[in-house]
Amino acid sequence: MSREADGGTFRRTKIVATLGPATRNPEILAGVIKVGADVLRLNFSHGTRESHMELIAIAREAAQHAGREVGLLGDLPGPKIRLGDIEGGVLQLRHGQTLVLTTAGAEGRRDALPVAWTGLPNAVTTNDIIYLADGSIRLRVRETDGSDVLTKVETGGTVTSHQGMNLPGAEAVPDSIGQADFDWIDFCCEQGVDLIAVSFVRTPSDLDAVHNRLAERGSDIPVIAKIEKREAVENAEEIVKAATGGIMVARGDLGIELPIEKIPNVQKRLLGIAGRYAKPSITATQMLASMVRSTRPTRAEATDVANAIYDGTDALMLSEETAVGQHPVKAVQMMARIAEETERELPYGDWLVHRARRVGDVADTVSYGAVVSAYQLDLAALVVPTRSGRTARLVSANRPRIPVLALSPRPETMRRLKLLFGVVSSHEEEGDTLDDLLASCAERAKQEGLAKSGDLIGITAGLQTQGLGTNLFEVHRVP
Repeated sequence: MSREADGGTFRRTKIVATLGPATRNPEILAGVIKVGADVLRLNFSHGTRESHMELIAIAREAAQHAGREVGLLGDLPGPKIRLGDIEGGVLQLRHGQTLVLTTAGAEGRRDALPVAWTGLPNAVTTNDIIYLADGSIRLRVRETDGSDVLTKVETGGTVTSHQGMNLPGAEAVPDSIGQADFDWIDFCCEQGVDLIAVSFVRTPSDLDAVHNRLAERGSDIPVIAKIEKREAVENAEEIVKAATGGIMVARGDLGIELPIEKIPNVQKRLLGIAGRYAKPSITATQMLASMVRSTRPTRAEATDVANAIYDGTDALMLSEETAVGQHPVKAVQMMARIAEETERELPYGDWLVHRARRVGDVADTVSYGAVVSAYQLDLAALVVPTRSGRTARLVSANRPRIPVLALSPRPETMRRLKLLFGVVSSHEEEGDTLDDLLASCAERAKQEGLAKSGDLIGITAGLQTQGLGTNLFEVHRVP
């Protein structure tokens, strides 16, 4: 159980749970939140505006019932190349058969499948590989002809209408952000969604259109770049710097874009870059995949979850496990248990010295000093009043062993901070004076069960009159 769930154990690693048919019931979703879900993901690749409005309403009702605030993450569809309608909805492809991929718009049948993107014939050449069904089906291109691509099935399997397609190494691909994505960005602004994830990012400039659209709407929703393309791995450092909300290591499509044996090292590198720039990170895809049907994960899955935490991830994401799985509550509960056990052995001291870079920035230096003081003075907690969340992000990046309590007068900031490692966030109005600020920080630390009378806590914040950002650190004894 998490600290938030039972008032005892403090879990630092955050859990993102994807919403879907398995969590559409408010009572089940309340259970998912109670046992540890911190952020709920809306997958805009599936469903309509109306269905997602319904999910948001259910999520807010469930959070209220569970007595825990959660963040909402909207995941944009992006330029995923998809199949069209297939007769009967399902088709079995056989090894060795000839298959035509056509952009002419006909309904799919045994020897031909429609593709929604008209640019496909120009994007592939003879002997290129095309993957369907998340990489489980492999096609080899034999030739292209007008609107058709003739292929041979090298690995068969079952395909369904509107499944995705991967073209590893193809240079010509759909635009990163299309009208459907802009419509979903507007939806997120209207519905108060807290975080936005952008799919199939290739370069930092792919994020510009999203940032510009949000600026037009007067919104500062943090933008998370999903790293799932080969080009994104090559441009990772610049993408991390450009992504206001951090990155997601989306290992599903990434495992098709790159040789699968490269994924573990790529994951470590990506999470390391995010840590260096003090940006949040999410590790996603098949974390506990067997729990879609089973009540327990495999030993390999448990180890995978632990290794992502050792690699420095802020959050772990469940997809099918909570969207369509048979045991969504147990999946979240198991992930929380693995995280809590792993966190006992994490290299906090080494992270403090080596993880985040030092840039000579006042806020960065004060945040680093606060975490150092936590060790030297045996502080019970660090309390961070913040409007934007930046101070809490900088403190979290240094990976203190003790809890970080982030207090914000902005409810949206409080919910966004649910993604950060080691951060407990709560809503709190700003005090009129410095004394009011210090007193409210100490009182809230007691209320949250993070400190008791007589404990020392650290308080770090920014005095706005100085114009220096985070420039205050005070050690305070809880009355």
